[in-house]
Parts: sequence; structure tokens; C-alpha cells
Amino acid sequence: MTSPAGGPTAEATPPLRVTVLSGGVGGARFARGMRRHLARSGREAALTCIVNTGDDMWLNGLRVCPDLDSVMYGLAGVHDRDRGWGRADETERVSAELLAYGVGADWFTLGDLDLGTHIARSQMLREGLGLTEVTSRLSSRWDLGATLLPATEHSVETRVRVGDGPDDTLHFEEWWVRHRAAMPALGFEQAGADAAGPGPGVLEAIAEADLLVLAPSNPIVSIGTILGIPGLREAVRSASSPVVGVSPILGDAPVLGMAAQCLTAVGAEVSAAGVAEHYGARTRDGLIDGWLVDTKDAAAVDRLAGSGIAARAVPLLMSSDELAADMAAAAQALASSLRVAG
Repeated sequence: MTSPAGGPTAEATPPLRVTVLSGGVGGARFARGMRRHLARSGREAALTCIVNTGDDMWLNGLRVCPDLDSVMYGLAGVHDRDRGWGRADETERVSAELLAYGVGADWFTLGDLDLGTHIARSQMLREGLGLTEVTSRLSSRWDLGATLLPATEHSVETRVRVGDGPDDTLHFEEWWVRHRAAMPALGFEQAGADAAGPGPGVLEAIAEADLLVLAPSNPIVSIGTILGIPGLREAVRSASSPVVGVSPILGDAPVLGMAAQCLTAVGAEVSAAGVAEHYGARTRDGLIDGWLVDTKDAAAVDRLAGSGIAARAVPLLMSSDELAADMAAAAQALASSLRVAG
């Protein structure tokens, strides 16, 4: 290729394609960090977030998608920073009225601004649009700097088994929010998964990625639910890019949510190394090539090397966008070292 003057021209550097599998609050914080890291790098990049839909439900006639909304609000900068979920400067007058009529759910209060999102989503779905297109239209209100893709457009509901009877299951949100995970979980089910498939663009986002990251979201009911959609586990396992995960466990405690209860329910060790080994190394029919642990878990690095997983210990706190960006940069650096080594 030559320039008009006859000399060679430099080939344009293609955008770096980054795909993140994510759940709710932790996924939203990491997505913000990845966006900040990519902006700091100065390289053109395309960020895609494949988001868990297992928490979705119908409530008061509206389709509520907690994880999609958490990631959308987080990237838009309109989320409630104190609670970590929902909208900032929220009011709850409509939910109070619903309770007064006896039709509300006092354990799952929706704010008035948040209800606007659910009303708009439900109207578009009833008009025949798919959840992916609906999510795109809702997201277009803000400059997110990322594309959000529902893991599936099918109804795949995460349910928690709390007893031995055929009806002894609860929707995950009821178990988590209403009961605060106080009822021991015997296991988790994905109702409807057998008839489901990946949402539009999801397989392409995995196959075409230059970097594929499992966010520090709940490994069982967020990332695990995404991977439980038929075809998605295989897509990650066969990805051409390095697959790097970020531990949601620091020391002996989850950063957010109730990952400890979920890991215990499936017999996985509640530790940074335990989550990595739950995912498993791709060289041993697992899912990941690399894993970031917090500096307090540095001892896990050697253990994971024995499991076929390249690990690095770096600070994993996401208390600011800059710190989350540093985490994202560490994930890319680990992936780059794996690519060179491979």
C-alpha cells in the first residue's frame, strides 16, 4: 500500500475488541473500569458486555432486568453510588402506592425513575422487539462507551432450591433480596435453559474478541448463569483470544453479594483459588487461561500454576473508577503475556 506521494503508508491499527461477561453491581464497576482503562490507553477500542439475564422477572406487569439495568446505569453514571444499584436521586412514590393497593412487593421496591425504564422496556417487548434491540434503544439515551448484550433473549430464570420437594424453589431475587440468603441453598437451577440459546451478537462478540474477561461477578448465579446458556460455555472454551478472569473473592470474603453462600451450595471452595479452579483451565477442559487475585491472596498464584492457570496478584479493590481501571489494565497485561507465551 502506498501514499499519494508514492511512499508506503502505515496500516491503520484495528480497534481492540474487548468482551466482558458480567453480572450486576460488580460487573458494572468493572465495566466502568475497563472503559476508563481503554480511554487511558489512547487506542481505539470496542467494549462489549454480555450481561446475565437469569435475574430477570415480571413484577407488577413489568419486565425487570436487574443486571442489565445495573450495568447500563453504571456506565451512564446515573446509578446510586451508595447502594450500588438503582438510580441516583430516586424516589419511591409509585411503589408506595402499589403497596397501598395491596399489589406491590415490599421486599423488592422499584424507584420511580427505575420504573420508567421498566415501563419503556415492557412496552417495546409487547410491541414485538427482542430484548437485545430493546436494550440497545434504552442504552442509546446515554453515551455508554460500550455495547450491552443480553446473554439470551429467552426466559431463563435462576431458581434456588431450598428443599427436596418439586416446588421447593425460589426465584433468585426472592432468595437473595427477600430472604437475604438466610435460607440454605441446596443448589441452583436454570429454568428454561434447555430451550434457550445465545442472544443476537453474543457468539460473535466472543469469537471476535481480542480480549475476553470474566468480570468479578458472582461465579455461580451471574457468570455461571451466562455460561449455562446452551452454546456459551463452548464458545468461551473455543475463543481465539486469551480468557482472563478476575476474582470476586478477596481474602476469605466476597467483594459484593453472596458469592460465599452460592459457592458453598455447589461444593466449591470460597477462596480466590477456589473460584478459579471452579472455572478450570482451558488446557484442562475448563474456561480460563489467566486469573487475577488480590495481593492478600498472592499465595494462590503458585497453587493455580499447578492447576494450569496463570495467575497474578494485584490490588483488586474497585472503590474508584481509577482503581477499577488499574484492574482492567492488569487483566489486559496478563492476557498479553499469555498471548506472547502461547
